[in-house]
Amino acid sequence: MIILTLRTDKPEAEIGLYNDSSQLAHEQWLAHRQLAETLHKKISKLLTSQNLHLTDIEAIVCYEGPGSFTGLRIGLSVANALTYSLKVPIVGTTSDTWVQHGIEKLQAGYRQAVVLPEYGAEAHITLPKH
Repeated sequence: MIILTLRTDKPEAEIGLYNDSSQLAHEQWLAHRQLAETLHKKISKLLTSQNLHLTDIEAIVCYEGPGSFTGLRIGLSVANALTYSLKVPIVGTTSDTWVQHGIEKLQAGYRQAVVLPEYGAEAHITLPKH
């Protein structure tokens, strides 16, 4: 099973490709304020490096937090949109072994409809100015 992994909770974003539990490719980069601009390009480049296409993705594992409000929002929006459009399963995990834990959850048949971010605290949203 080809699995895309995604973590966007901090300025250094990371994505990976796995064939079951074997890592095929991995990339980490300083995305910071360019995450929305770079994430799709990085996923495409990672797939191309393995002679794969978006349609070859069979599942997605993502880090659900805690972490950056904007980073998690962008990353999980992309992951959930890919899951919906490709009609593949998704699981969200947290911990230092999030990739391994997520792959184990998939292999055990666990699936989520969507992965919601866990920010670790209430979001600090600025009130509109009147």
